[in-house]
Amino acid sequence: MSGQSLFAYLNSGAFAQRENHTEIASVIVALAQAAVEVRKMTTQGALNAAFAASRDERNADGDVQKDLDVVADGIFLQAMQSQPVALYGSEENAQPILLDPEKSLALAIDPLDGSSNIETNVSIGTIFSVLPVAGNPRAEPEATFLQPGTYQYASGFFIYGPQLALVLTVGSGTKIFIHSARYGDFIAAYDSVDIPAKTNEFAINASNYRHWEEPVRLYIDDCLSGAEGPRERDFNMRWIASLVADCYRILVRGGVFLYPGDIRKGYAAGRLRLVYEANPIAFLVEQAGGAATDGTNRIMELTPATLHARTPFVFGAKREVERITRYHTDPSMIGERSPLFGKRGLFRA
Repeated sequence: MSGQSLFAYLNSGAFAQRENHTEIASVIVALAQAAVEVRKMTTQGALNAAFAASRDERNADGDVQKDLDVVADGIFLQAMQSQPVALYGSEENAQPILLDPEKSLALAIDPLDGSSNIETNVSIGTIFSVLPVAGNPRAEPEATFLQPGTYQYASGFFIYGPQLALVLTVGSGTKIFIHSARYGDFIAAYDSVDIPAKTNEFAINASNYRHWEEPVRLYIDDCLSGAEGPRERDFNMRWIASLVADCYRILVRGGVFLYPGDIRKGYAAGRLRLVYEANPIAFLVEQAGGAATDGTNRIMELTPATLHARTPFVFGAKREVERITRYHTDPSMIGERSPLFGKRGLFRA
């Protein structure tokens, strides 16, 4: 545990020695201040006219927008106007927004992740990634966001739950800060997050079982077979349907998360967005000792095709993520699987 403030952390240690640390730190602090404003809106619940209202419009990714999605996007966009940010790429906008072509940083953001849960009082959040500008931001604004996730300077998410928390990495471990109304700042609560390599807990939307490809069904069958099955131990299943909430749980208590592609129309390439959801989460998870893939490939080595490119997503406990990869690439190499469990699962007759 640590009582260090976010501002103090960003101006100390190895990070403070980086050439561009001042600019990155300024962006993160501005995001934190904006998140406090978004938090004020979410705590009003249904008393806020924008809280659960849906618009007649869809965002750039085809999802129905809540009014609060747009309001949150506006708050973060406004916060970046005075920052060293050249480009602002958001889920809520079809194209990146050019702020200042002379600046050196870009921000990719999902302003309000989990907004479909807004009216049900489930934790929602904001996911962000700080990137270097690539190429000519005026002529090719999208090019900056087509860099692999390995180019990220920093990433994190705010979660608007029982506490307002910030999960952050600047490339030297993953830390969790909790907002303190008393101090008016984010205070470090978990100084170094470490995801255990093994787990007995997985998160997946099991209602889609019939749509999954065989490797995912086999993996889940083996977990659900429990102590009597090939895994020889019992598993718990969790599914919140809020990426930030599912990720926060895994960072704090371990586990593995799966949102695979499946055979439904529009789901073959997954549903989560690579640039402003999967990449920042993958950076956080890897810096906490975990792993993140699309089922077979490391997420942060993928090259996005567009700002809003989708991807299947598997992350969490490193050994479990590696096992899931083997189910996809060579299930015969999983030694403890028996012919019985290879042919028959709990959900199949």
